Amino acid sequence: MKVQVFGAGCASCKTMLRNVEVAVAELGLGTQVEHVTRVQAMLDAGITGTPALVIDGRVKCVGRALDVPDIKSLLASSRTELLK
Repeated sequence: MKVQVFGAGCASCKTMLRNVEVAVAELGLGTQVEHVTRVQAMLDAGITGTPALVIDGRVKCVGRALDVPDIKSLLASSRTELLK
């Protein structure tokens, strides 16, 4: 599973990154969270606002920091999709 947080470093982006790292750890996924800060990489991925959460190449959230339970739900559903 590939998990990315897009954001240049504003407070919301830092919150999203921290919450994603906590959610990944609590679920025991053993995957690294990539923090993408390059504007060109964001544009290439179709990201038009930050923070953004991308799981396995699919944009799951843009423009707000999610809380840990919401992130865990997105990660669990993405993991279920992979198993199908």
